[in-house]
Amino acid sequence: MRRSCCVAGTGGSGVAAVAAELLSQTDKSAMPVQLLKIVKGKSEPPLPSHLQKEDLKHLREGFDHTNKYFQGTVILSYPVTKLRDGTDFFKVVLQDMDNSCSRINSINILIYGKMAEDCAQVVLHGDTVVVAGFKLAKSPTAREDGRHGCHLEVSEESGSAIYIYSKQTTTAASKTALVPVAPKYVYTPLNHLKDGTVVNLYGIVKFFKPPYISKGTDFCSVVTLVDPSNAKLTCSLFSGNPDSLPKIYKVGDIVRFHRIKIREYNGQMQGITSGGFASLTFDGTVGAPIVPRTSSKGYSFVDEEHKTVEDLRVWAASNLSISEPVVKLSHVQPMLFFDLTCQLVGKAKVDGSSFLLKVWDGTKCPYPTWKVPVEASDLEGEKVLLRRLQNLTVDILVYDNHVHLARSLKIGSFLRIYSIHTKQASADNEDASHIEFHLHGGTGYGRGIGVLPESNPDVKDLKEFLESVDLSDSQDMESMSSVEVGDTFYSDADFESDLKRYQQLPVTVLTSHLDLNNTELKTILSSTAPQQYRIRVKLGTYKPQKLYQAVKLHCSKCNSLQEVPHGDELALNLQGSAIPAPNPELHNTSWYDSAMWTTQDQKQRKIAIHFVRHEEILQDPENSLLMIEGGTLKEIWKLTKKFKCVIPVRSTEHDLDLLDLSVPFLFQGNIKYYGCKQCSTPKPIKSLSSMVAERQQPSWEPTEIAQVLGIEPLQYVFIMKFTLVDGTGSLDAYLLDHEKFFKIPASEILTTDFLQQKMQMIMNVLCPPGGKLDDLPWLECFIKSYNVRDAMNHQVYYQIFDTTVVEDVV
Repeated sequence: MRRSCCVAGTGGSGVAAVAAELLSQTDKSAMPVQLLKIVKGKSEPPLPSHLQKEDLKHLREGFDHTNKYFQGTVILSYPVTKLRDGTDFFKVVLQDMDNSCSRINSINILIYGKMAEDCAQVVLHGDTVVVAGFKLAKSPTAREDGRHGCHLEVSEESGSAIYIYSKQTTTAASKTALVPVAPKYVYTPLNHLKDGTVVNLYGIVKFFKPPYISKGTDFCSVVTLVDPSNAKLTCSLFSGNPDSLPKIYKVGDIVRFHRIKIREYNGQMQGITSGGFASLTFDGTVGAPIVPRTSSKGYSFVDEEHKTVEDLRVWAASNLSISEPVVKLSHVQPMLFFDLTCQLVGKAKVDGSSFLLKVWDGTKCPYPTWKVPVEASDLEGEKVLLRRLQNLTVDILVYDNHVHLARSLKIGSFLRIYSIHTKQASADNEDASHIEFHLHGGTGYGRGIGVLPESNPDVKDLKEFLESVDLSDSQDMESMSSVEVGDTFYSDADFESDLKRYQQLPVTVLTSHLDLNNTELKTILSSTAPQQYRIRVKLGTYKPQKLYQAVKLHCSKCNSLQEVPHGDELALNLQGSAIPAPNPELHNTSWYDSAMWTTQDQKQRKIAIHFVRHEEILQDPENSLLMIEGGTLKEIWKLTKKFKCVIPVRSTEHDLDLLDLSVPFLFQGNIKYYGCKQCSTPKPIKSLSSMVAERQQPSWEPTEIAQVLGIEPLQYVFIMKFTLVDGTGSLDAYLLDHEKFFKIPASEILTTDFLQQKMQMIMNVLCPPGGKLDDLPWLECFIKSYNVRDAMNHQVYYQIFDTTVVEDVV
């Protein structure tokens, strides 16, 4: 009997089998794509002699591109996905190196089949890629992404070939030089910006707002720039990952933006992020080291640009009055707004709209300070250190939009908190007044929180200063050998001992069945199924290593699993599912109002939007549901930023119907809700009128909408394979989890880089890269075994359940 494993929260032989198949497909790694290098200025091996280079501007439909190749630099790549027919699909964006300054200088490359997975494993940002044997087709996303009007389709079946000059193929022995080192960029002065262009530019930060969560799901940063042309540019920058936004720490920093889009609004030029946007940030202090700050793994920065940064520093020092309101705690005054560079030593939730940060900067506030009342059990931080620093820390209460970031801050991190407000107040039963520290909601005056890296010069200075602080002056007791905690004394030796014990604690916890005793893996492997076990193990390895591949769509009714459609695939599916033009006879019914218009592009698409009413009244946008006919994916996303729910529909002769279930039946926020094709029996859209007819205002919950429309909703889940070891044996276990194990919603992971990073950090704790088995942390888990039989095989599977990572694992 062959033993395998499955981890499923809801369990089922179908899930186990499908999950195993999905993961086995992820592990295939054939490599037919050719890697090349340049030796002494020539390609080795050389490109086929019959191929001739084609420029981006000459790629047009109707022309013969046989024996032609296109060469470009990789500026974007997307995860590999599967199309509806099971074909692997990989998309990269190449920039034409010879026309990098043109308004349109990039093109989408769509790779299908076996080549998709092969390319995804070797292509890196900044690689030079040659595409031959391609098919040219009109790009359905050209207007949205601002790239070439056509895209290149590539597959082995059509005889295509891809040659990659990788940045990682150089060897010392051959003294290889790659082609080319970097595309050349032209930088536009701020007084030469034109509406509708995508440009590269340098500027000096005159004002900025640290990244904050926008009204949608992205993070936003606002930056106002100036340069020697005496022009000004305000930029609104958006990204799902705050780390990909410019790393600006203070007014006077210098930024370099690549591929920023310029728009004119109320007579003023404004900058917004576009496809491929990238940034570098430099300290604006004259004489400081010129070290770029960026989260990008690959970027170019040539010698001439060193001079550009130096020139801007000198100009700013002579022409701008840059006075930062950075203040030490020892110099604060009542009714002051100031920036503070500090270290975080404690944090706690206060209520739903406020959060406490305990910080210090090594100096002591000259006024009595307010201590925010919180339960001791709610306060995170090293208790001994908090006690030692009790007279040097201040409590900062942060509100509203800052709470999300405050929750995620790591104890010990260094912060710059912008526009803190000090207030003088006194308690009702006290005569003496005290100082309160507040970070108010909103982003006015640059309010926000920035996390500073250890390499930041201000952090280095602060760390050096903190290490020199004599804590004995802040203690109420004479002795530093022990600290009073409650009614006992806690010595440094006790602390070190507790720290070692803490390192042996498991990084996962159990949520039930605590009466079970631990069982060794060798005993489990020799036992019959089905049974439940409590185990103490280490995570030897896991799959998939690319965590975005772990997210699938699961039907709890039939236990089927399927891939989450990729954005480009979804855009094409939407386009194909909404072919019938809107039927005016179905407009303006008793329960919805309608509006229709024709787009101004060549296709002249007809778009209809139907606004659902309740008791003859249209609801506020944030509470309303609307239906759209003929809309593109980008148009639907725009609507979701304003309206609570958007349902794509199409006209039939007598009714509005849902589209094919290959596209979401509902968009809400940044989440797409899919239905199971096998288990759903879609009903006409008019079924929603029953929800409108109720006296209570509809809440438009996805589960209720699905039920009324006859949809069996698919749930986003993580599917992973864990190899567990305990010294007596090893076994594999599959994880099928919605959000319990990681405490991260699987439905949001694909659209939020911050959550992807958090999940990767969790996995790095559970299974540190390159870590030795003895150094791996312990996991407390529940697993259960069960049998899966068919006509030919009998397998025993194992599944994890009722287990979750600890609160502060990262």
